[in-house]
Amino acid sequence: MPQIQIYDPALCCSSGVCGPELDEQLVRAAADIDWARSQGGSVERFNLAQQPLAFAESALVRGFLERAGQGALPLTLLDGQLVLAGRYPGRDQLAQWLGLAAQPAPVPASGACCSGGKCC
Repeated sequence: MPQIQIYDPALCCSSGVCGPELDEQLVRAAADIDWARSQGGSVERFNLAQQPLAFAESALVRGFLERAGQGALPLTLLDGQLVLAGRYPGRDQLAQWLGLAAQPAPVPASGACCSGGKCC
């Protein structure tokens, strides 16, 4: 089965979904990655703040960071090959790369507590 590795920027926790202000991009990425894993997909994440050795051990990632800097993260590798930089893959991309049946991400109900990017 294909393997995906995602190299995250320095985040406060392993998923980045923590703290008082949530980044919607990280919330969506965490949900899509969890979905892919629940479907049997192999997705591994590395956090620069917590796992710097993983970044240093990969010649491809290390070279990319030397050229583009940390601002170019996240990086996504598929079977060791760079396939995406600067943003997280969506559910459709994860499904395609992992050979999974695509399913749309759930859409919050209109009466959900989140409004204008602020959650209660």
